Amino acid sequence: MGVSVGKFDVLFKPLQIGKVKLKNRIAMAPMGIDYMVNPDGSLNRRVVDYYLERIRHGVGLIICSVFKVENEVEALEASAPMLEDVSLGYLGELCDAAHSFGVRVFVQLTAGYGRVTVPATLRGPCVSASATPNFWDRSIICLELSMEDVGKIVTAIGETSERIAVAGVDGIEFHGHEGYLFDQFTSAVWNHRTDKYGGSLENRLRFPIECLDAIRQRVGDRLAVQYRFGLKHFMKGINQGALPGEVFEEVGRDVEEGLEMARQLEQAGFDSLHVDAGCYESHYWPHPPNYQKHGCMVEMPAKTKDVVKIPVVGVGRLDKPEIAAQAVSDGKIDVAAIGRGFLADPQWADKVKSNQPEDIRPCVGCYDGCFGSYAKIRNISCALNPSSGRESAYRLESAKDPRNVMIIGGGIAGMEAARVAAIRGHKVSLYEKKTMLGGLVQQAAVPEFKKDLRRLQAWYERQIEKTGVNIFMNEEITSDLIRSKSPDVVILATGANAIVPAMIPGVDQDSVVTAVDLLKGEKTAGERIVIVGGGLVGCEMAIWLTDQGKQATIVEMLPALMTGGAHVPGQVKMMTMDLLTKCGTTIITDSQVCEFKPKGVLIDQKESGKKDIEADTVVLAMGMKSETSLADQAGDIADYVYRIGDCREPRNVMNAVWDAYEIARFI
Repeated sequence: MGVSVGKFDVLFKPLQIGKVKLKNRIAMAPMGIDYMVNPDGSLNRRVVDYYLERIRHGVGLIICSVFKVENEVEALEASAPMLEDVSLGYLGELCDAAHSFGVRVFVQLTAGYGRVTVPATLRGPCVSASATPNFWDRSIICLELSMEDVGKIVTAIGETSERIAVAGVDGIEFHGHEGYLFDQFTSAVWNHRTDKYGGSLENRLRFPIECLDAIRQRVGDRLAVQYRFGLKHFMKGINQGALPGEVFEEVGRDVEEGLEMARQLEQAGFDSLHVDAGCYESHYWPHPPNYQKHGCMVEMPAKTKDVVKIPVVGVGRLDKPEIAAQAVSDGKIDVAAIGRGFLADPQWADKVKSNQPEDIRPCVGCYDGCFGSYAKIRNISCALNPSSGRESAYRLESAKDPRNVMIIGGGIAGMEAARVAAIRGHKVSLYEKKTMLGGLVQQAAVPEFKKDLRRLQAWYERQIEKTGVNIFMNEEITSDLIRSKSPDVVILATGANAIVPAMIPGVDQDSVVTAVDLLKGEKTAGERIVIVGGGLVGCEMAIWLTDQGKQATIVEMLPALMTGGAHVPGQVKMMTMDLLTKCGTTIITDSQVCEFKPKGVLIDQKESGKKDIEADTVVLAMGMKSETSLADQAGDIADYVYRIGDCREPRNVMNAVWDAYEIARFI
């Protein structure tokens, strides 16, 4: 591996934050460790290994996330991560290892979650700065925290700082963004108090500044203290977010107040600021999905740097090295904080330093493996890196008995299986019946907002080439061919085909096309489009076609969009719905197509009966059906035969990758 030269050098210059010196400008942004800790919220070996995997590969700063400082004022389930004495051994071990690599460790502390607390996690009343409705259940009115309770949290933060300083932590980040409890106190939209914590911005900032003072009283300036906040909330109203470029009246914090907030935080003695945007009403800002461009929030820290002298950390899809380096080079940020990029590839920093950015496994902004895991009560991980969050258990080991592995299908599942099996020392042959690898991802990557899938395909092609997989293209595979090769293991990754409802009259008309054929370019769409199927694929088709000037209508049989099939993470669903509104897409739910007509469809609506909808083109986005014709014949061809990805069950990229990794790491 070479040494970095040129455009990435700026990322590897040192920086001082308070009394803490960073070896470079690359930070791992806070990524929650819920469901990774012990049942009592304490740290364990799994958490340490999770962070060590990033520490050992070139990152300059790890911001460990997110820890409560008390669990009585805001009483949550016992598993909420906390840093009590029982965790200090593991925390100290983590810090010792980090310091051996020249890496600094900050710990993100939260005052609590307040109005955005998921009600099911509460063991007591929901609390907030003021008596406002809970975000998830507006029938729950938060209890306004008393001054005594605020004081208890301040004291707890001071006590926690003293505890973690003993463990060797270098700094603290206040969890002041995204509409959590600190943010609820500092924002007039949620803070309606009339005591010393309400009213003016100075009063609203009193709570976090008192917490800072408590730290200084306990440990002096031994710990750097950083405040994270959103410069702008992108909030149009209660439960209404605002899209990039949208003209609207901000009802939350706007940039002008955010800048004044930055000035006052610097004056109060914070050593650095970590600046982003958004809140729960606009969750696709603090957690930007694939629709958001890389570097989507970089102007927020850039504006902040104009008014403060302390270092400013930027975040927001900075995982493309050229974007991060340019932002630092242009003086828009001092440190690039990368979250999901480090889940996808823990070696991100080393690969940038060695000038091999093309070897970085890209984050595709899907949220399926990170935040999507929380919906399944699982720890944060990555759709493309199944070992993330379970580094020791899922580390690849060399095969004790290398085998002849034959993989049928060159889509994402087939390529991942080939990559992993080859790394482990197996002799791998990959067969693809078409002239290109990639499978359905080639079509999925067509819309501009899905272009990171193109990076993923290029990454796979490069990794397969490097691992020496034997690739056979444009070859139709039969059971006889498989037998002739005498493989020890057969992995079937033959993918899936679009569902075409043969039982509905008129489906064979030229005006009826599948989403796959449209994305392939084999079919074209007229001006008026009806999309049958309101899953994520159907919704994204509507956005893509509207960008081309088409008029789209979605017909969905369920009561709401994106509720059937594979789970769609909240941030993705929220932004998709807002984009559909912006596009002017007509949405018809609780309806089924009865007949395809030359100029449209006949639907049957649950409430109002049958109705004709005119259209030039009808796009089928009704899901996929596994292609199993070869798999059904291959059961006795080899000792070990496996189906993976869409061949096993059509879902998404995460399903394909995790299936493939699980099988290939086992054989």
